[in-house]
Amino acid sequence: MYKRSDKVAEAIHELVSGLLVKGLKDPRIGFVTITGVKVSDDIRHATIYYTVMGSDEAKKSTLHGLNSSVGFIRKEVSKELRLRFAPELIFKYDESIEYGNRIDQLLKEIGSEEGGND
Repeated sequence: MYKRSDKVAEAIHELVSGLLVKGLKDPRIGFVTITGVKVSDDIRHATIYYTVMGSDEAKKSTLHGLNSSVGFIRKEVSKELRLRFAPELIFKYDESIEYGNRIDQLLKEIGSEEGGND
């Protein structure tokens, strides 16, 4: 059974993803993918996890762009979801993709070393 916060998290995920596809007007926001949203049980705080294609500089500028757009995004969330209180939005870079890629790379290296020893 889903909690209300889980349903709100899904709705925020879809809404923010849609806003990013339609394009926020901030040129600092690059190719962003929303990977997940966690909402507190009281629906007062929402942490939005994202990834960005590009360099570390692109990641930093995207974070600045997202943080400057928080007010607009929060207003849209409140309007679309008809919540009594719009949750405080916090953007966090999702490092799990890079972590997974690093593990894959290490496993391939181990596999190629074992294959070379036969």
